[in-house]
This record gives sequence, C-alpha cells and structure tokens, in this order.
Amino acid sequence: DTQQLFIGTSCCKNSLRLGRCKVEEDEYEDGTTNQKWVLAPKTQDTDVTLILNKLLREYDKKLRPDIGIKPTVIDVDIYVNSIGPVSSINMEYQIDIFFAQTWTDSRLRFNSTMKILTLNSNMVGLIWIPDTIFRNSKTAEAHWITTPNQLLRIWNDGKILYTLRLTINAECQLQLHNFPMDEHSCPLIFSSYGYPKEEMIYRWRKNSVEAADQKSWRLYQFDFMGLRNTSEIVKTSAGDYVVMTIYFDLSRRMGYFTIQTYIPCILTVVLSWVSFWIKKDATPARTALGITTVLTMTTLSTIARKSLPRVSYVTAMDLFVTVCFLFVFAALMEYATLNYYSSCRKPNCTKKKKPPTTVITLNNAMYWQEFEDACVYECLDGKDCQSFFCCYEECKSGSWRRGRIHIDILELDSYSRVFFPTSFLLFNLVYWVGYLYL
Repeated sequence: DTQQLFIGTSCCKNSLRLGRCKVEEDEYEDGTTNQKWVLAPKTQDTDVTLILNKLLREYDKKLRPDIGIKPTVIDVDIYVNSIGPVSSINMEYQIDIFFAQTWTDSRLRFNSTMKILTLNSNMVGLIWIPDTIFRNSKTAEAHWITTPNQLLRIWNDGKILYTLRLTINAECQLQLHNFPMDEHSCPLIFSSYGYPKEEMIYRWRKNSVEAADQKSWRLYQFDFMGLRNTSEIVKTSAGDYVVMTIYFDLSRRMGYFTIQTYIPCILTVVLSWVSFWIKKDATPARTALGITTVLTMTTLSTIARKSLPRVSYVTAMDLFVTVCFLFVFAALMEYATLNYYSSCRKPNCTKKKKPPTTVITLNNAMYWQEFEDACVYECLDGKDCQSFFCCYEECKSGSWRRGRIHIDILELDSYSRVFFPTSFLLFNLVYWVGYLYL
C-alpha cells in the first residue's frame, strides 16, 4: 500500500502542473516503452505465503504420498532437445532432455482463488519427489546456469508437476557386425531406485515423448529414424520394479567411410593390376609396385580400425579391407610365380653363333628367335612332371600329361588380366548386395 501510495502521489504532483491529476491505484505507465506493469496486490503474496506455510507445517518429505494405502503413480513426459554425438569407440551417446514427472500428493491440497502455484527450485527440497534414476547412464548433469533449471507447479487438488533439464551420457551397446552399414536402437532407461511396483508405478502419458527440430542435433555419422517407448517389469532380488525405456533408432551414414576407406582400397587394388601390363623382365618396377600396394593396404586397414572399438568379431569393413589386401598380395605373388618359372625354363640353354636370325627345329616345331636368345631346350616328353604347371611349350605329351590341365606359365599375365578384375567385381557385387539389401 505504501509503494502504491508513493507512485500515486508522484503522478498527482506531475499532473497538477498540466492542470489535471489522475491517480491510478493498481498500475503505472512507463513513458519509454508504453508498457503497463500490473502490481500484484499484496494480499495475494500474503495468501501464497500462508498457503505454503500451512502446507509444509506438518508435511514430512521423507514419506511418499499415500504410503501404506496405494502405489504412487508417476506420469512421465520427455522432451528431447538434442541427441549426439554417438561414440562407437566408447559405446555411448549424449542426449539433452527436459524430464517431467507428474503425480498427486493429497497432503498438498489447498483452498484458494489461485488454482496453480508456480514455484522455483527452492521449493523442490521441501517436498517429496520421486527417486528416479537413469539405469544406463554413465554420467549425467543438471543445468544450473543462471539458476537451477527446475520447475515445480502445485495445483489446488494436490497434483504436482516437477521438470528439470538433464544432459546424459548413456550407454548404447552397438552391434558392429554390419559396420559401417549398421543400424542401432540406443535406449534411455529409467526407473525408481528404491520403490518397487507395489509402492511406485511409472506410466507414459499420451504423446509423452517429443523431439525438437533436428537441425541442432549432433548426429554427424547417423540419421535419426524415429523413437519408441516401452515399459516393463524387471525382477530383482530387491523386488519387482517398473522400468521405462525410450529407444532412439539410428542409421549410420556411409559417406565418411566411403571416402576414407572404401574408395582408397578399391583404387589400390586396381593399381596392383597395372603390373600385369608391365613386361616380366622389368623386375624392379613390378616388385616395387607390388610392395607399395601391399604396404598401402596395410596402412588403410590400420586407419580403418581406429574408428572401431577392439571387438573380437569381424565387421563388414574388416571383411572388405581383408579381401582387398588378399587381392593386392595375390598380385605380388603372381609376379613371383611368373619370375620363378620363367627362370627355370632355361636349364640347358646354350647359345649358338649363327646368323642374326635362325630357324631351330625341335620335335617338328619351328621357332624364330633372335641371335642373343637362341637356345636349345630339353623336353620332358615321357617323363613325370614334378610341377602342376608345364614350363615347356614343346612338352605336350607324356605320362605326366594325363589328368592334368596344360597351362602355359608364360601366359600367366594374360590370365591375370581377366581373372583378377572379374573376381574382384564379383566379390563387390556379392558384398554390397549382401550387406545393403539382405
């Protein structure tokens, strides 16, 4: 009353100079913003103070509502601010939520013209609140800036709404068999810490889980596919508890791994095929190319594993990188085989000084050779060949020939030019169809 009288008196003095005086008892006008501020009557402040003092006079916050009579029912609402990032190495994800719980406490009923009392966090510690815990949280923190992010509302019929903002690092056991084409359902699990279902029951309200705009989410490697909520009874040695769960369905994006792993691996395998078009006599070039591609694949496989925890099973990326490594290694071994059998072809090679171009007749076969490479070869006709492959073109008969396929080892590069690309394309077809569509 004193404050209102002071405002009214000042207004009157200023108005008398203009020839008019109008005292407004309940409001005043700000000359800069033209906004009217309503002064709450002091009687309402007194009423709220008296109501709270009366409610808390004989209130015992250690006891839950309706103790010994019936279970306390907690209605739950969750508003998801953001999700992410998701860590595959630590098997966890971060989530920021507004967590709201509603229940009825008959001890807090009051009679007043005010239907709802909206209070701050100072009132939270004076009444009973549910002992809700997040069962799969690794770390969790409430927000305290600029004040504790808590809200408490009390209706005149005893209904209570308690909300708070939380940031939780929750555990999510990722199954990485299909990595990086994997999909996951990351749960957020909560329940009462000490009250079994005979004393406290949680239940979802209709449309109780909502999500904010995904533009602010930090799901860098994932797409949000949707969410679903469930409730179940978990039996423990301490009793049966009502456990509530929200599942966030996520699907991994392949863009990062395609650029960093798949494309380099494919290009490295294709690069290893270049040696098939290099002359077999160019030993330094083909050896250097083969070793370089093998070392490159080793580096790529090491980098690919850094994005994964040390799981004991084979992931889809492990399979792809391993097969690419085998293709590159096989290309190197192909030249080693070709070089070995090419050198063993000349056991009794003797040069004959003849005209620059000469004709040599062996077993009715005609061979045109240069003067420097004019050699005479012995044939294994009629003898058992110790190797699966025959090193001598002229040895096409004999006991060793029965039941075996004749392969000209000198044409191994020609065979590889067809076999390696065909088999690699077939592998990619089976791999991508199997993991993406099956």
